[in-house]
Parts: sequence; structure tokens; C-alpha cells
Amino acid sequence: MAIEALSRLPWPEQVNNGEESDFPSFVANYSKGLPHNEVGEVDQAAYNALLRTLSTGRTEDFERIPLGIADGRRLVNPQSGLAFDLEGPDAQALTIAPAPRIDSARNSAEAVELYWMALCRDVPFDKFDDNPLTEQAAAELSTLSDYRAPKQKGEITTGTLFRGDARGDLRGPYLSQFLLRDIQYGTLRIPQLHDTVTEGQDFLTGFENWLAVQRGTKVPEIQRDRKDRRYLRTPRDLAHYVHFDALYEAYLNACLILLDLGAPVDTGNPYEHSANQEGFGTYGPPAVLSLVTEVATRALKAMWFQKWFVHRRLRPEAFGGRVHAHLSGLQDYDMIDQEVLNSNAVKLTAEKHGSYLLPQAFPEGAPLHPAYGSGHATVAGACVTVLKAWFDESWPLPEPVVPNAKGTALKPYTGPDADRLTVGGELDKVAANIATGRNMAGVHWRTDYTEAVRLGEAVAIGVLRDQVRLTKEAASFGLTRFDGTRMTI
Repeated sequence: MAIEALSRLPWPEQVNNGEESDFPSFVANYSKGLPHNEVGEVDQAAYNALLRTLSTGRTEDFERIPLGIADGRRLVNPQSGLAFDLEGPDAQALTIAPAPRIDSARNSAEAVELYWMALCRDVPFDKFDDNPLTEQAAAELSTLSDYRAPKQKGEITTGTLFRGDARGDLRGPYLSQFLLRDIQYGTLRIPQLHDTVTEGQDFLTGFENWLAVQRGTKVPEIQRDRKDRRYLRTPRDLAHYVHFDALYEAYLNACLILLDLGAPVDTGNPYEHSANQEGFGTYGPPAVLSLVTEVATRALKAMWFQKWFVHRRLRPEAFGGRVHAHLSGLQDYDMIDQEVLNSNAVKLTAEKHGSYLLPQAFPEGAPLHPAYGSGHATVAGACVTVLKAWFDESWPLPEPVVPNAKGTALKPYTGPDADRLTVGGELDKVAANIATGRNMAGVHWRTDYTEAVRLGEAVAIGVLRDQVRLTKEAASFGLTRFDGTRMTI
């Protein structure tokens, strides 16, 4: 939907899923940081003030939005969705499909996946095939009536569990090579060894703490072990990465890795055919290094318009509060689809933590902006699209690696598809890894990721079109979109 809007005039129609008007007390919409009652429902006057502000767009009205805690956390940048750019599509010129509704089987399926992700946070990716938790997760997800994720012969397996749905996501190890290989940063050779957090430590599993955080209460930051550094190897590690990354970090790293490897560029690069010139400020290394980061903020503005001005989808942690309130008898939310309420994932979570709340990997839970779609995923879609357009996607990455059992070193990857880990496939995979890492943290839904990467892709395609138009050289970019189709810019 996002990509088609690039050529549609006038502006596309922006449509949400209707929850805001269909359900009482705005229980199916984002409200974190605003005043809430004792069962976690937003103060309706405060929510209406937010809606009024979004309709006027006046700076002074944004300053009047009431917060739940006077000195608590602040709303994240709602006005950025009203910005305009001189390159690429304007933030308001794109759109994404309405989000799954709280009363739909698809929303239930996405919630069940999130509860399983929380239960499996400390299972190493290379142990997914023989771990009881991941086996149970795959089995239950296979039974859900509207779970839209990669399957083998109609079933979720431990090999497809929690993977993205682009062409490279099912090939090879779970983690992309671009999250593992050393980065040549000028004269620095940087191994991707990360600080760590405590295994088994989850947050917002008690209702009072959960409620305080919904109201915007500040909490102490997570404790990071900066001495015990290791390569990413578990969902918790990946969630920790996306807690603190610069949003374009993984893709700048990927670009530096590809340049260091001497990866071939796309055949549409004009300097591939020149006998006496090479690219630099245009169609050379400085150009791509700038461009892969430049698209990030453009993508964020487009998604912030969707988040605040169109969809206002509640965060998974807030939905977990609704599940807890319903199952514990605090409040009746009979609009919630039954598949999540009756799931093994929710039952096991209650046995482990003593509540039906969705355990969070971050003590503060989600940031203070609506869920749909994911900022990380939008940036991933935009940055990865630039790299897929710039480099030869079919080039196999040499000497692939995986972490050792303790995550302290890398070792060669010798799986049957070791020679099939291509630039394009591993770029698709790094986008899925980063976006899904936010889901593994409990702060985003699957469709927050799958729709957002396509919005980011549309932003990047618009920027690349302008690049071709504004440079003197006769150039083109060929790339494979996330849906598997090929296009030339």
C-alpha cells in the first residue's frame, strides 16, 4: 500500500481500523503517559484533548496535552508527522493498511506470539530446534486461526519460529551476517561484542508497577554489564541491542562491511562502465554512506504521521494489561478475541510471573508513542532498500560466521546453505532481525514490523528516484522489494 501511494494523486486516504469509535473508554488505543484510572483505562477528557490537538496541529495545543505524571515521561515527538521534506515523498503522502483490531483473530495471534517470545527470551537461536519452549511455541502458533508468519507445509516449525517473511529470512542462521561480522571503521576494526543484561530478568509483571508505567512514571534504567561482552545469541540479546542502538546503526555497519569486502555494486551504477572514472560524491562510497543514513529521518517522519495522526494503536504491554484485567476479574473486556485468552502462552506466563501481563524486556516498557508501525522497522525498510539498490544483491557473502556456544567468539558457519547467504538475503534478514528484536522486547506487534518495513521501502524508493533525477550521470538502481518483486529505478 505504501509504495503505490508514491504515484497516487491527490493524497492517499488515511484509514484506521475504527477501534477508537467502536469500543468504550478508548481501551483499544494508545494512551501511555496520559492519566489513567485504577484499572488502567485512560482519562477520557485527556484522550479527547490529545485528539483535539491532533486535529488542530497547533503548537500551543500540543503543550496542553495532559500527562499522567507532572514530572514523568513525555510524549515522543508527535509534531514530527507534520514535517515536510525537500527530497523523497512527504510524510503525509504515504499510508499503511489499518492495524488488526483487538477483537480479531489476527490480533490474538500476534499477541500469542509475543507471549511466546517473552517466554523464550533466553533460548539461544541455535538451540531453537531442540528446546521444549520453542517446540511448544511452534506447536501452539501452528494452531491459531489467523497467524500470518512463515510456515513449512502449513505449519510453524522451530526453523521458521519468529522469523521474518522476506526471501532471505528463512535461509541460514537466525541472525544476519551483518550483526556478527567485524566492522572496518576507518582504521578501527570493531568486533560486534555487546554489553549484556541479566538473563531471566523481565519487567512490568506486577499490576501496580504496570499501572504506574502506563501513567508515565519514570523508572530506573536497566543495569548493563559492560565487562561481560558477547556476540548476539538470544532473543534477550537482540532486544537489548535495539534498546540502545542508533536507529540506522545496523545498516551503516552493513554498508561498511560491504565496502570492506569489496562487494560489487548494482549494474546500473554508471561508474561500473567507465574506463577512466570512479564514483565518489555521486555513486561512490561517500554517497552511499551518506544516503543510507539520510533516509532514516525521512522514514521516521512518515511513520510518525501514521502513528499519531492515523492509527494510534495500543502497545502490546497495554493489551497485556487488558488481558490481565479480564482474566483476573478486574474488568470485563469481552471484545478481546478468545484465542489469546485461552492460549497456553498466557497460562504459562501466569504460572511463571503470577500475572497475565506481557513481560517486558525493558523496565520502562514501550516508549511514549503509539505502536503502529514500528520506527525501528520503518528505518530498517528504508536503509536496507538503499543498500539493496546500491549493491549487487546476488553476491554471496564470503566465509559466513556464527557465535560459539558462549557468544565469546565467532566460528565458521558450515550449514548446507552457507554458500547461499547473499547480500540481498542477509540485508532482508538484518531488517527482520532488528524489527523483530523490538517485538522480542514486548514493545511491538508483528504487523508493526511487516507494514513498517514496506513504508520505509517506499520512502527510500522515493529518495532514490530523486537521486537519479538530480545527478548528471545516466544511472539506475535495480532492487528486490520485500514482497519479492523486482523493480528498476
